[in-house]
Amino acid sequence: MKYTQLGRTGLKVSRIVLGTMNFGPQTDEGDSHAIMDAALDAGINYFDTANVYGWGENKGRTEEIIGNWFAQGGDRRERTVLATKVYGNMGAEGEPWPNQDKLSALNIRRAVDASLKRLRTDHIDIYQFHHVDRETPFDEIWQAIDVLVRQGKILYVGSSNFPGYKIAQANEIAARRGGTIGLVSEQCLYNLAERRAEMEVIPAAQEYGLGVIPWSPLNGGLLGGVIRKQVEGGRRAGGRAADALADTAVRDRIQAYEDLLDKHGLEPGEAALAWLLTRPGVTGPIVGPRTAEQLESALRAVELELSQEVLDGLDEIFPGPGPSPEAFAW
Repeated sequence: MKYTQLGRTGLKVSRIVLGTMNFGPQTDEGDSHAIMDAALDAGINYFDTANVYGWGENKGRTEEIIGNWFAQGGDRRERTVLATKVYGNMGAEGEPWPNQDKLSALNIRRAVDASLKRLRTDHIDIYQFHHVDRETPFDEIWQAIDVLVRQGKILYVGSSNFPGYKIAQANEIAARRGGTIGLVSEQCLYNLAERRAEMEVIPAAQEYGLGVIPWSPLNGGLLGGVIRKQVEGGRRAGGRAADALADTAVRDRIQAYEDLLDKHGLEPGEAALAWLLTRPGVTGPIVGPRTAEQLESALRAVELELSQEVLDGLDEIFPGPGPSPEAFAW
């Protein structure tokens, strides 16, 4: 495994991030524990989750599965850089009770304690805001975070799904307050087929020293060889991938992508991850394996070197917006 610093911090993290969103809803506890063991054995030390994972009436279940894994000992917690998130409504289904979601100081305090209990640990390494809260000022948010840092309940803070201007605003207010480290990471939607983050989000993250953690690196499965799987194995695409392939222009682009990689003997999913690892500012993509085999494929991407010919071909098929601000200003 290869490691890098998380943004401007001294924290060393693996270049692949283990996403746990499938643990509970699609992967049972035993298999989830086996995947986490395999990830740790392979050198992945950065695990990502969220308080709402498990979804619906099972919100919090994913954190519980991770907590039960930590409880098995064997230095599992000590070897893991643990990241979780706050924002989503954690109340009972139906009309939410006030202050059970978003980023008020009250909800942050309650959410941290609840996550710590489910995770069966005494601290969270990276506590992330899952979304922008347009109703809560950053002065209030940072005040709550400062208390939690002093209490030793969290170490670092990150964002997810923030636009560039909110990254700037959050860190400028943190700097004005003094004594607050501010955001050190940003999780954003970023992959070959979805490169809008290059316009503002990634430049802002680089300017303020945030590590970029792309989610959905295979764009809902579209970049994982979906057409090849249909032809060779009769597997029909489902969900977002099926909807996207119904568009002829999208299907033609994905076919060109798979043809390029087939020409060079590359697996599409591994190449898509390897491409992200070449991108400026990217710490590592989040992979959410449902099986051990999917984890093994992601691990191979870390060692994969893409030739300039392949990189140029990918840019031709999936052109990015270009440098900011020229891409939208000139």
